[in-house]
Amino acid sequence: MTKAEKLLTRFLSRPSDFSYSELKTLLVMLGYTEEQCSGSRVCFKTEGHKIKLHKPHPGNLLKKYQLNFIIEKLKEEKIL
Repeated sequence: MTKAEKLLTRFLSRPSDFSYSELKTLLVMLGYTEEQCSGSRVCFKTEGHKIKLHKPHPGNLLKKYQLNFIIEKLKEEKIL
């Protein structure tokens, strides 16, 4: 199993300790680029698709609803 496959498997298990930096690594591997929006909002873009979310702060861990939202968006785009 490659590093990318391990990270994707971990992400899909919706762990409570999945970090923003892990998400960024995963989405970049899937072809997304990160852009800063306003304030703590970030946008991950690929050709014809955007995922907007708030960057977690003060910590680096994503909330469960954020993981669910991102998984839903990736499934809508047939990436997962």
